Amino acid sequence: MTNTQQTICLCSASESRALLLQKFRIPFVQKVANYDEEQIKTDDAKQFVYTAVQGKMKEAIKLFGLEMPLLCADTVIATKMGEILRKPKNYEDAKRILELQSGSEIAIISAMHYRTKTIEFLDISATHYYFDKFDTDELERYLESGLWQGKAGGCMVEGFCKKYIRSVRGLESTAMGLQAEVLLPWLR
Repeated sequence: MTNTQQTICLCSASESRALLLQKFRIPFVQKVANYDEEQIKTDDAKQFVYTAVQGKMKEAIKLFGLEMPLLCADTVIATKMGEILRKPKNYEDAKRILELQSGSEIAIISAMHYRTKTIEFLDISATHYYFDKFDTDELERYLESGLWQGKAGGCMVEGFCKKYIRSVRGLESTAMGLQAEVLLPWLR
């Protein structure tokens, strides 16, 4: 980090995104810009995250202005067949979504939108995971823990799913919801 790096506003309540900014020594404050993703009508994962991040940025500008650089992000999981796996609504939905990922390939797709008074940068990146079959008892304990709540696809590649990863292609930060390595050059 250079001494001239400006503090940015992370417009997200995500703990994972905040941890990534800390890990990469990016100074930030965290404020939430709510956007209703339920209004998005598309089955295409890339289009979904693009629309969501654009909506979040529009709301963030309205709430916070551009006196401080703004950073918005959104993440979804797509199955090998292209089905979007969003945040599970309840236990049964979480079980269905996680069973679709067990022993299969998924793509975790993250979009980020960085905006200042003079710079606008948007990126969509994907990280592909190939999972071994989830152990039934461990899956049940994970579901009972409730740790899947609020997670795209109910998946925590840094948590429950980690031991089942057979292979990965892409950045771990993208899978955690913010492709920090891609953002860094735009902050200097």
